[in-house]
Amino acid sequence: MEYVLIFITAIFVNNIVLAQFLGICPFLGVSRKIGTAGGMGAAVTFVLVLATIVTFLLQKYVLDPCGLGYLQTIAFILVIAALVQMVEIILKKVSPSLYQALGVFLPLITTNCCILGVAILVIQKDYSMLQGVVYAFSTALGFALAMIVFAGLREQLEFSKVPKAMRGMPIALITAGLLSMAFMGFSGVDGGLKTLFGLN
Repeated sequence: MEYVLIFITAIFVNNIVLAQFLGICPFLGVSRKIGTAGGMGAAVTFVLVLATIVTFLLQKYVLDPCGLGYLQTIAFILVIAALVQMVEIILKKVSPSLYQALGVFLPLITTNCCILGVAILVIQKDYSMLQGVVYAFSTALGFALAMIVFAGLREQLEFSKVPKAMRGMPIALITAGLLSMAFMGFSGVDGGLKTLFGLN
């Protein structure tokens, strides 16, 4: 039941974009169309789970035993950048069709701070490997959900009569704020689930 709690909390209660404000750049930049938002969400899910596994092993079996914990951020950034490049090269060779679908979004993931944020949060929360993978996967789903919902709202805004001064990014930021407030409605869910499953 602990994994269910991690899953639901990461998607709705502590959404990486709308509650923790990580990954705002791709959230605002790649959310004009539902198709591109879905593609970015899929790419982030794939890389986030992979990066969490690699950084977890790096922390537990290299940085901690060697007393190099202070190099965590730099090491994680280098690993994530290398991982994205490696995934891009492998996809290009193995599955050109998947590379065509995700290729545009993979370079953007290198600068997506939610990847680094989740990798560090898994260590800070002292999760096990399995808990870390569940957290990473559910966080990526939360990111994808927020992106797709926001993209849908932005597509609808194209057909709305928005005042000239508010068109473009101003109305997008207001919409993102309202969406964030809507997700705040889930804030008590984690406490209710802990009581329900007897995890208090």
